[in-house]
Amino acid sequence: MHKSLSIIIILLFTFITANLNAKINTSSIKEGDIIFQESHSEQAKAIKLATHSRYSHAGIIFNYNNQFKVLEAVQPVKITDLDVFINRGINHHFVIKRLNKHESLLNKTSINRMKIIGNSYIGKNYDIYFEWSDKRIYCTELIWKIYNRALNIEVGKLQHLRDFDLSDPYVKNLMKKRYGNKIPYNELVISPESMFKSEILITVINE
Repeated sequence: MHKSLSIIIILLFTFITANLNAKINTSSIKEGDIIFQESHSEQAKAIKLATHSRYSHAGIIFNYNNQFKVLEAVQPVKITDLDVFINRGINHHFVIKRLNKHESLLNKTSINRMKIIGNSYIGKNYDIYFEWSDKRIYCTELIWKIYNRALNIEVGKLQHLRDFDLSDPYVKNLMKKRYGNKIPYNELVISPESMFKSEILITVINE
């Protein structure tokens, strides 16, 4: 009886693991696509509360060595395998979005320009203070600056820190830990919510 139960548990674990780590079908993905996910960190919780967004992290997809990978601002900015990025998110849920004028705007030359700009950030520290400078950088800031500097396109509306809902005690506590009594309310910020709802993006994959 115990042996049978053990076999069932092993088979079930194998099935679940295989599904969690399944490779994504990349046939509908293009370079320059933006991938959104829910992440697990304490900061992710604060971002969700302050922006009223489901999504707290994003990266931009490029082809590296004939494989689609995610350029993302974590600690530090780096290139991550697409399946690793997806499996890291809550319930492995993700959404991929694309410029609605992708065909006319993103050609080989413009993609190469975006990659050069994006790759120049690799190795930079993650910006926990959400400052609008290139010294450190956070996830949506990386994507926004790549598109803006390569194509003069703004993906999402820039806001000031004061524009967000900072009333929740959890948010207040995290901000106190980060800034003390000098909260930079006038700092420019690009949030995952603003980028996700950008009218110039269309949804390609929602899984």
